[in-house]
Amino acid sequence: MLPAAARLRRSEDFRVVLRRGSRAGRRRLVVHALTTDPSEATGTPPVARAGFVVSKAVGNSVVRHRVTRRLRHLVSARLGTLPSGSALVIRALPPSANASSAELGADLDAALRRLGLSPSRRPAGDVPRPTRPPDAAPDHGSAV
Repeated sequence: MLPAAARLRRSEDFRVVLRRGSRAGRRRLVVHALTTDPSEATGTPPVARAGFVVSKAVGNSVVRHRVTRRLRHLVSARLGTLPSGSALVIRALPPSANASSAELGADLDAALRRLGLSPSRRPAGDVPRPTRPPDAAPDHGSAV
């Protein structure tokens, strides 16, 4: 869950990020980023903030909420690595409905890298699992 201070809520904030920010599109999502947060003018401390746009084109409400929860979890793990004062709007595309969290995370990381917001390290708990070489025999354990 994102802390209250880290959420974009007002439609004006979404509009500013979408119009003035830079954009990086991937197969399952589009990330809009603005490094100067519109809330700086109000005197609030600059923290990285994020908002989500998941339209009905993605699916019914169950599917849309599942996609939003996955994206929220992925962004919360990366929020501390973003520059303070930055604002993100993550727009889910229809292919995100059938995507796993790992696929959404890969698209999010690629978009953040393209925008120059990705750190050199991965967030904790988001380490890819090692794969077995294709020619290696499966390990079924030893028979006793």
